[in-house]
Amino acid sequence: MQTSGEEIVKKFRPTKIILPIIIGLGITAFFIIRDFDEEAYAKISWGTSTFFWVFMALVMMVVRDVAYMYRLRILTEKAISWGRSFVVIMLWEFASAISPSVVGGSAFAFFIVNKEGIKMGKSIAVVMATAFLDELFFILIVPVILLFVGTNSLFIDVDPTGSLSASYGKSLLYFFWFGYLMVCVYILIVSYALFINPRAIKYLMVKLFSLPLLRRWKHYALDTGNDLIIASGELKSKKFVFWWRAFAATCYSWTARYLVVNCLLLAFTALTLSDNLLIFARQFVMWIIMLVSPTPGSAGVAEVVFPAFLGQFTPLGLAASLALLWRLISYYPYLIIGAILIPRWVRRKLLSKK
Repeated sequence: MQTSGEEIVKKFRPTKIILPIIIGLGITAFFIIRDFDEEAYAKISWGTSTFFWVFMALVMMVVRDVAYMYRLRILTEKAISWGRSFVVIMLWEFASAISPSVVGGSAFAFFIVNKEGIKMGKSIAVVMATAFLDELFFILIVPVILLFVGTNSLFIDVDPTGSLSASYGKSLLYFFWFGYLMVCVYILIVSYALFINPRAIKYLMVKLFSLPLLRRWKHYALDTGNDLIIASGELKSKKFVFWWRAFAATCYSWTARYLVVNCLLLAFTALTLSDNLLIFARQFVMWIIMLVSPTPGSAGVAEVVFPAFLGQFTPLGLAASLALLWRLISYYPYLIIGAILIPRWVRRKLLSKK
């Protein structure tokens, strides 16, 4: 779906960062005050190991973003420099951070990539390929994760002392598999649309949104169908090595993203190999829950699910504080960097053209 310049300027106002910050910090403050334990903070050993693992968490964020930048350069066939790739990724993440997670920032990514000198058809292909690769990583890695940790450890044995009772384990299991099934259906439809028959998908979408209850969104369906046809023309001819490199970059970026949490927990507590694997695995469940969050960047929801799923691996009384540290490293920087970059980008790419 294409986005006008006026919409992007309105969407990217730096003041948009206020709401997610208020929600996220408000929820975190509530849990920190509720569970405050002076002894727990006094027991923290600020040694070399603590600082090393916090530093490694920061390194993982750098790896994540560099992998995203590398993937963008692959998908645009190096039409965007490393420097401009950094700007695009930061703006893309900023758009996601200030949008409800269920919406995401992809709708504005078309516009961002296009304004960096990439033709609209190719911009559409780049954004759709990005979404495709992200979801493909998820559906391929989940069976591997389950093979090693099992469903009981992942769902049924969620810490009963955390925010989420173990009695909800089975419901959580069903919710996860429903979300996983939806992602699989999405991948199948997008794969068929991008690589086999985009016109058939467009036809079905237009027919579906011609029904009385859905007719008001018919023009969106028509635009999306046209985007699919354009993207298909751009992507069908790509060779295997193109997709292999892009998917490898996707794997690096998502793995680094999840390892941020592992590094933070290692900074404050001793963990076994099986603990680390389970922590890594549970983040996939957290991601499904955060994906349907109505709040900007999952603000508030992320701060709740962290202690709920990972509370058993944190020192008593520190779960909320570690959740805050996690968000300070993995979420808030995008709000700040985006707010700094947006005014200059708007002046350079939009206002100077008028």
